[in-house]
This record gives sequence, structure tokens and C-alpha cells, in this order.
Amino acid sequence: MSELLKKIQQVLQVISQKTTKKYEIGIILGTGLGGLVKDIEVEFTFDYSELPHFPLSTVESHVGKMILGSIAGKNVVVLQGRFHYYEGYTMQQITFPVRVMKFLGVKYLLVSNACGGMNPIYKRGDLMIINDHINLLGDNPLIGKNEDELGPRFPDMSEPYSEELIQIAEKVALENKLKVQKGVYVAVPGPNLETKAEYRFLRTIGADVVGMSTVPENIVANHMGIKVLGISIVTDECFPDLLKPVSVEEVIEAANLAEPKMTKIFHEVIKEL
Repeated sequence: MSELLKKIQQVLQVISQKTTKKYEIGIILGTGLGGLVKDIEVEFTFDYSELPHFPLSTVESHVGKMILGSIAGKNVVVLQGRFHYYEGYTMQQITFPVRVMKFLGVKYLLVSNACGGMNPIYKRGDLMIINDHINLLGDNPLIGKNEDELGPRFPDMSEPYSEELIQIAEKVALENKLKVQKGVYVAVPGPNLETKAEYRFLRTIGADVVGMSTVPENIVANHMGIKVLGISIVTDECFPDLLKPVSVEEVIEAANLAEPKMTKIFHEVIKEL
């Protein structure tokens, strides 16, 4: 057994002391987006520090807990707080929890994040369903020896975000009169925000929003055959000619204000799965 599979098994041993259930839906909650936790009928909670080989969240508003329970009668495993490349973790560490989710039974992964909006029709507080991404992190979680038991050496990425899940999310948004955008997310390393010239460049190459997460988890999920739905909350407007300084407090405030809309969509999508 490879080192990675051994590490996954060690986490599963800890979790199996409390439950051996299968959890079909995984959820990763991003910056300021922990409110979905209120919807969970919680069965068990693990601090990341209790789970072998899990990194620890070091970013404000990322709580650092794995929650097992149910939403709308569906078994869910929720990561309340994620990890970022700029925290100094490797791509393999960042995506390790997604590997564990697969072994807990996850077939669908719902991912949220806070992002900067570069598309001029986007406004602060808008939701954007991700339909594609650009990886400018300068790294990839699949570099190194491939684990054939987990997925293929060269996974296809022609549909990184599930069209099936996107259609469900759009239907839910329409039924609940929630405005949603749809577009391309570009991931950059961070942790600094971008310069005016960088925003112009990112917009030119086809990105609608920019953030510092999500893409590694998406790549690993696709590697293992997990279908992904990603929703971004636009927390600041990144228009080069009108650019103003923004603080992390303002980002979290905007995420908190828009979060109920995202939570509603996630909840209703889970119902439909």
C-alpha cells in the first residue's frame, strides 16, 4: 500500500470509531461561508487536529472542523474551513481531505469560495456558478507518482464542473428568484490581492472572477470521478480603472451578507440529488 493510501486509512480508522456510514455528498465551505452548518443535523464533529495528516486552517473565518451529518435527509461530510497554497501547504496536503471524502462515499462535491469580480457586469454580493477554471497556481496536486487506485494518470478536464449539477443549481436559483451569474474562476497563489495590470491580464485571458482556492480540490475530485458544483461569492469589485483598497474584514462582511443565498442554493441542490 502506498504512503498516501496508508494516510487515508489512518484517518478512516479514527472516523470509523464513531461511524461507518457512507456520506454521498461532500461540502467545502470557504471564507465567511460557514452558515450552512446551521442546516446540518450533526452526528459527529472532528477538529482537524484530531484527524491524522490533516493540515490546520490558519486563515481568519476558517474554523477547521469536519462535520458528519445530514441535510434534507442526505448524508453529508462538511469541511468547515479549507487550506490554501499561500499558507505554505503542498498541493497534496491541501487536497488530502478530498481524497478522504472519496473513501467516505462522496460522489458529489459542493465547493464555495469568496472571490474578486472582474467581469464588469458583476457586483459585490453576486453569486457566480463556476462553469470552468484557469489554474495559475503554478502547481498541480497530481504531480508525482500517480495512484492508479484513485484515478488515471491523465484525467480528462473537459467538464471540470458537472453540467448536471450546474443545471440543477440554475433551476433552484430560478425557482427561488435568486440572481446568479455563471463564469470562469481563475486561481492565483496569493496571498496579496492583484495589481491593476494583473486584473487586466486575468480578464484578458478569459476569467470572470479571481480567487486563491478551489482549483486544487476540483482537480483531485475529477481525478477520482467525483462530480463538482462550485459557487463563488463576489466579495469585491476588481475593475482596474476604479480599483480601491479592500481589507479582509470587508471581504468577510460581503461573504456573510451574500451567504444565505448560496446556502439556499446548496440546500435545495442537495434535496434534488
